[in-house]
Amino acid sequence: MERAPSAAGFAPAGWMLEEQAAGDLDGDGRADLVMVFRGQDPALVVTHDGLGEPRLDTNPRILAVAFAEPAGGYRLVLQDAALIGRRVDPVLTDPYEAQGISVARGSFRLQLGRFASVGSWGAERRTFTFRWQDGGFALIGYDQFSMQRNSGATQELSVNYSTGRASIETGDNESTATKKRWVTLSQRPLQVLPQIGYGLDFRHGVPGVD
Repeated sequence: MERAPSAAGFAPAGWMLEEQAAGDLDGDGRADLVMVFRGQDPALVVTHDGLGEPRLDTNPRILAVAFAEPAGGYRLVLQDAALIGRRVDPVLTDPYEAQGISVARGSFRLQLGRFASVGSWGAERRTFTFRWQDGGFALIGYDQFSMQRNSGATQELSVNYSTGRASIETGDNESTATKKRWVTLSQRPLQVLPQIGYGLDFRHGVPGVD
């Protein structure tokens, strides 16, 4: 549906509105909507007797954005099924958690995470910041916090694609001492949301940083 009176009206048949955030994204003074929908197919809720959670909901999610119309209601301007991705591994936590979207200062953010109950000491949180410009949602910022649970080593990466600068801060969770350095990125066009793909596979483009 291209237009609807509320967020729930954009839910495809067989899907539910999981979360929404509101705020002005196109600069017209009206509150727009960022929405996450999730499929409700019971056949995609699987059970198993292996490692991890015995009951796994593999239903996909859709990220959508709708702009407020002058006369009321909303108009759909974005629908993306790749960024959040599906949960398919029972030893990995759900990549998307509650309150994973927010709107502030004319942009919206989406947060994803990765944590394995077995098989890996690594854990990470990724935050993508998108701004409406030139007819699309451009990725203007990317933040990644990672930690090795066995050693306590941490790394915090913050990228500003609009300015072409990134900071990398390293430390460990046993100490407040950190080391921080800055990197200038090669100039390149901003990526728009459909180009990002699955968020946990995203390559940030900062040289020398995992």
